[in-house]
Amino acid sequence: MKRFDDVAERVPGQTPETSRLSGTGSGTLGDGICFGGDYNPEQWPRETWAEDVELMVRAGVNLVTVGVFSWSTIEPSPGERRFEWLDEVLDLLHGSGIAVDLAPPTASPPPWLGLRYPETLPVDRDGVRLAAGSRNHYSPASVVYREHARALAVDLARRYAKHPAVRLWHVGNEYGELDYGDEAAREFRAWLQRRYGSIEELNDAWGTAVWSQGYGSFDEVLPPRRAPYLINPAQSLDFRRYSSDQLLTCFREQRDAIRAAGATQPITTNFMGFFPPVDYWSWAGEVDVIADDQYPDPASPHAASDTALVQDLMRSLGDGRPWLLMEQAIGGVSWRKHNLPRSVDEARLNSLQALARGADGVCFFQWRQARTGPERFHSALLPHAGADTEVFRGAERLGAELKRLRPVVGERVDARVGILFDWPSWWAAVEPARPTERYSTLEQLRRWYRVLWRHGVPADVVRPGADLRGYDVVLVPHSYLLEPRAADRLREAVSRSAQVVVGAFSGVADANAGILQGRFPVLLRDLVGVSGEEWMALPDEPTPLSLDAGWDVAPRGEHSASVLGERLRSDGADVLATFGDGPLAGHPAVTRNRHGAGAAWYLGAVVSDALLAAVLEAALHDAGIENALGGRVRPGKQLPDGLEVVRRGPALFLLNHGRNTAGLELPATLHDLMTNERIDRATALAPGTALVLIEGRTT
Repeated sequence: MKRFDDVAERVPGQTPETSRLSGTGSGTLGDGICFGGDYNPEQWPRETWAEDVELMVRAGVNLVTVGVFSWSTIEPSPGERRFEWLDEVLDLLHGSGIAVDLAPPTASPPPWLGLRYPETLPVDRDGVRLAAGSRNHYSPASVVYREHARALAVDLARRYAKHPAVRLWHVGNEYGELDYGDEAAREFRAWLQRRYGSIEELNDAWGTAVWSQGYGSFDEVLPPRRAPYLINPAQSLDFRRYSSDQLLTCFREQRDAIRAAGATQPITTNFMGFFPPVDYWSWAGEVDVIADDQYPDPASPHAASDTALVQDLMRSLGDGRPWLLMEQAIGGVSWRKHNLPRSVDEARLNSLQALARGADGVCFFQWRQARTGPERFHSALLPHAGADTEVFRGAERLGAELKRLRPVVGERVDARVGILFDWPSWWAAVEPARPTERYSTLEQLRRWYRVLWRHGVPADVVRPGADLRGYDVVLVPHSYLLEPRAADRLREAVSRSAQVVVGAFSGVADANAGILQGRFPVLLRDLVGVSGEEWMALPDEPTPLSLDAGWDVAPRGEHSASVLGERLRSDGADVLATFGDGPLAGHPAVTRNRHGAGAAWYLGAVVSDALLAAVLEAALHDAGIENALGGRVRPGKQLPDGLEVVRRGPALFLLNHGRNTAGLELPATLHDLMTNERIDRATALAPGTALVLIEGRTT
C-alpha cells in the first residue's frame, strides 16, 4: 500500500500558492487527516463553484472526489472530449489548497453508449436486458464498454497526471454490477477453462452427474440464469467468483491505463464493507489505498458495533495500514424505505470511530446537496438551506477537530484476536436447499464480534488459511467452506496455546461446495474433540440447554438454542452444555477440548446471547486478552452500554454511542487531544460525546 504523496491539512498562515498538502508523515494519507467528500460541480452552474471552494476552506475541507458521474459531460458524443470545465474546477480547488481525488467517470456510461452498443448493457437472471437511465448500466464483460472506459481513463490521465491538485485516482464507483447475458457467458466460459483446464475436471468439481447436468464442452456452460428449479450450487459459487474477478479486470484495465499514461499518484476504488458481489480479499492487493463507503442504519440498535466490524475489516484488508472512509452521510440517506436521519453529533461520532479503527481520512457523500436527480434528498455537508444550518456548522466543527488529531495519523491498532471470514464461504452458505435458510453467516459474525466490542477488544478480520501467529484467540463464527490449509492453521494456533472457538455448521463443504464426507467437522474433529452426524433445523420455540455444574465460569440464568443444532458426541472434549429436550436431548451443545495451554471450543448450535458471551469471554480471559483500558477481560464484566473504547497507537478513543452517561476508570490521568484538557482517572462520558486521550499535553 502506498501513501498519499502529500495529503494533509492546510497549515494556518500559508497562502494558496505556498500551501502544499504535506506528505512527510508516516501515515498512508500523509501528516494530516483527510476531510471532505464527493464534489459534483458539473451538476451546478459555474457561479456556484467559487462559493463552494470558499465554504470548503471555511469548513477545513482538504480533499474532494471529482468526476465520478461526469462521463456524459466530458464525452457528450462518441470521441468528443470536453475538459475545459474540469480544468477550471481543478485550478480553482488547487488555488485554495484543496486536493483532488480524480475519478475516471466509468461507473455510469452516457445514454449513447447503450443505444449504439446494446451489448454493453447488462442482462439480469431472467434474460431482460436493462436500459440506460440510471447508473451502473454496463456489462463488466462487454469488450466495447471496456474499450470506451479505458480510452476515457487514458485521456483523463494524460491531461491531469501532472496537475498539482490531483493526489489520488478513484477508478469506477462501488463495483458490484452483475451480468448474465451472452457477453458474460463468453467470459465465464473462459474463466472456467482457466480454472479447470478441461471439461472433465469441471464436471467432476461440479458433480454434474446429479440431475443429468454433464457438459460435453465449455461452450455448453451458461451463467446461472433463471431455471425451473434449483441451480447447481457449485455453478453458482463459481459464477460469483467469476463475477468478482471480472469486475476486478475492469478496475485493473483502467488502473493500468492511468499508470501507463504517466500518473504516479495512488489509485483506488471504493469498497462497501461486507458487500456480497465482490470478494475484497482478492481486490485488496490491487488498490494502493483501502477505501470504503459506510452507511450504518440509525434505526439499528447494533449500528455502532456493526460499523466497527466493517472498519476492522478495512484495516485488516490493508494488513493493518491506514485506510480511507470515502463516503458516509452527515444526515439521512434517500434509498431506504424509511430514512431515519442521523444527527451531526452521530456523524461526528462515526467519523471519530473510523479514525479510532485505523482510518486516516473521513469523507462524505456529498459536498453540496443535489437539487435534481434521485439523490436530491440525500444529505450533504452543504444542505439545500445553505451554510446557515446545523449541518454545515457540524461540518465546520468536525473539520476543526480533525486538525487537532494529527498525532494519530499513521498509527496502528494492535489486535490479538483474529476472526475468520471469507467471501466464497459466505456465498456458498447462502445457496438454497440447506437445513435452514435462517442461519446467516453475517448475522453470526456480527453477534460474535459484538461481544468483543462490548469489552473494548479489537479484532483483525482474517482470511481462512492465513498465518495466525500473533493471535491468542481465533474465532470462527461460521466457515461453511473449509479447506485443509485453513484447518491446519487453526490446529497450529492451538498448538501455540491459542484459544480457538468454532461455531455451528462450520467445515461443512470443500472449495466446490461439495459436502465433506464423514463425521463433521471432518477436518477439525481431532482439534475440537467432538464429531457430528446430522444438522437439524430447530423449532421456533427456543430449545433449553443444560449447563454443566463443573464449568468454572458458567453464566447464571436459563439458556437456549435456536435456528440450528447438531447431533454431536464427545470424542474427548469436555461437555459444558447439553440440549435439554427435543430430538437432541442429552447431546452436547457447547464443548471445550484442551491442548496443553491452548483449547478448542465448539458450539453445536446457535446459542443465546448470554451463553455465547460467556463462551467468548472465557476464551478471551484464558488467553489473557486485555481491553483498550489495559484490564484483563473478565467474564460478565463488560463496558457500560454503548461505550466504545479503542486504542490506536498512543491515543485512547472513548466514544459513547449510548443513551446514558458512561462512567469509567482510566489507567492514568490523560489529556484530550481535541481540547487539551486534563482528564482525571475517574471520568464520565455523556451520551453522544467522545474523548481522544494521550499522555501529556499537546499544542
